[in-house]
Amino acid sequence: MSEPDWLVWAREIQGIAQSGLAFTKDHYDRERYEQLRGLAARMMADNSDLDVTRIEALFAGQEGYATPKIDVRGAAFRDGKILMVREIVDADRWTLPGGWADVNLSAAENVAKEMVEESGFIVTVTKLAAAWDRSKQGHVPPGPFSTLKLFFLCDMTGGSPRASSETSEIGFFGADEIPQDLSIGRVTPWQIQRMFAHHANPGLPTEFE
Repeated sequence: MSEPDWLVWAREIQGIAQSGLAFTKDHYDRERYEQLRGLAARMMADNSDLDVTRIEALFAGQEGYATPKIDVRGAAFRDGKILMVREIVDADRWTLPGGWADVNLSAAENVAKEMVEESGFIVTVTKLAAAWDRSKQGHVPPGPFSTLKLFFLCDMTGGSPRASSETSEIGFFGADEIPQDLSIGRVTPWQIQRMFAHHANPGLPTEFE
């Protein structure tokens, strides 16, 4: 599913501005890159319900060469059912445990941390099942930054179901029981079905795009 052109262009302009600000030593170039950053913020504000000041502050907080952000998701199963959690900040909608990757941790370490924090279960990460570009996956709403989503298969090795400051409920669902109230910004029904496929056949190659 493709995203609107204005969003793709605004992201690209923001990325150019961010990278330019990271490397330029010319005062006038800095002003131009800041103007480009402001233009990208106005493009997003004009096509969304977000305030331009909030978007400008979000963009201003990004420093260094512009690269995609990393989101990690864990897929763990019990008795053929997948572990899911209700995400408090998204109106208690269901998703796979996960979140933004933290620095100084590998991708696998990040997903193991998210699993125990959001669900209470300790896991061993066994496979990178998918590396998907968020913009090509039909997530709603579209995000302001380019994002790479990493989905890992995990084996539960300990712990017990426990809600957290980020999650309100933990549940297990079969392939034909996936909740309708999904946090589509985080995970889609198709992505969940692909995790069932990888669980059933661990020899499947890692998916990407």
